[in-house]
Amino acid sequence: MHYEQILYDVADRIATVTLNRPQKLNAWTSRMNFEVQHALCSADRDPGVRVMIVTGAGKGYCAGADMDMLQGLQGGTLDAEGALGDAQLPSPADATTPEAFRGPYSYPLGLSKPVIAAVNGAAVGLGLSYMLYYDLRIASDRARFSTIFARRGLVAEHGLSWMLPRLVGMANACDLLFSGRLVDAAEALRMGLVNRVVPHDDLLRVTHEVAAEIATFASPRSVRIMKRQIYTDLSADLATAITAADEEMVASFGTDDFREGIASFLERRPPRFAGK
Repeated sequence: MHYEQILYDVADRIATVTLNRPQKLNAWTSRMNFEVQHALCSADRDPGVRVMIVTGAGKGYCAGADMDMLQGLQGGTLDAEGALGDAQLPSPADATTPEAFRGPYSYPLGLSKPVIAAVNGAAVGLGLSYMLYYDLRIASDRARFSTIFARRGLVAEHGLSWMLPRLVGMANACDLLFSGRLVDAAEALRMGLVNRVVPHDDLLRVTHEVAAEIATFASPRSVRIMKRQIYTDLSADLATAITAADEEMVASFGTDDFREGIASFLERRPPRFAGK
């Protein structure tokens, strides 16, 4: 489909989604919300894609919700209903995805492939909330982060109060939410808000290297199942997690990817995983 507020590209089994409203620091709109979800769900269903990257055009990653959209809210929600007329979102690749991982903001947790945020500038408010649902976050040394909500008379939105403490701990989550202050990339790294910080000019190169390593050397089947384990086990007890993991491990022994993983090791060559 035709996208107006994002760019979408696939190369070397990596899909890149670029938020493309640079004149507005990629401020979030209902249409952008729909387009990003459409692109990521499409990539998740594409057998030629193994990893997804989300970044921003220009100087900002995402400056939060577009103020025109916020001013127009009167008890409404920040969803994309009607944003593209009759356009439809692709259905999830896995029909067994838990309901909690199908929401308009939480759905990246339910995708079967890794999603990496390449944070090239300010990630504020909704721009920060959304990226927390991605699996990895790599930041430019120019990136800045803020929840901002307390300074706008708002609250922790879209499950942020559930997700943020699990990434940065309770004390840091309280700090970020209550103050709404701006933190730089170095502090975000110390908190665990991002996985790594790299020089600004190296951001996309490094992010693509990380994505390419996963796409080349990791079994898509293994990654798919481990991603589901990680997020499902956040709400499971240890005994349940162990039982499910042992069942999945036994099942993996009979797969083509397991046989290829052993063969590639013994033959000292890169693996040729098919995801089966």
